[in-house]
Amino acid sequence: MNFKVTPNNLTRLEKIFSEIKYELRFEKGTFNSGYCVLEHKKVVVINKFLNLEGRINSLLDILSTMQLDDTLLTPESLKLYKQIVENRNALQAAEAAEEVAEAEAAAAEAVKTAEAAQASTEAEKSPSDSTSEEENPSPAQPSEN
Repeated sequence: MNFKVTPNNLTRLEKIFSEIKYELRFEKGTFNSGYCVLEHKKVVVINKFLNLEGRINSLLDILSTMQLDDTLLTPESLKLYKQIVENRNALQAAEAAEEVAEAEAAAAEAVKTAEAAQASTEAEKSPSDSTSEEENPSPAQPSEN
């Protein structure tokens, strides 16, 4: 979803949180992800030093992981929330497909490596077998003593 970084969109996201009865705070703190969610107290704390883009991305991350009661949202907020969730689902599907493709490529590479190792082993055995026959003269050959 192309979510433009504008103060109006930040206000729209903040409105969703107020409609679902979450208190949204912008405070300083040491947050690894830029935010903290206290589920039982219905409080979301966002790092106040984040720029507009960081605040919007933090709120999008939080909303995409929450299960909301649709009846609490206005039609406009509900539409925005559904877009956020659909985008998250599409992103997860794309990531899963990418992981599957990477796993298939790794498996194909492993098969090639195993085949190459097997061919190398067979090639090493063949010359040594033929040289051992040449080194040991057959009993039918007379010796020159």
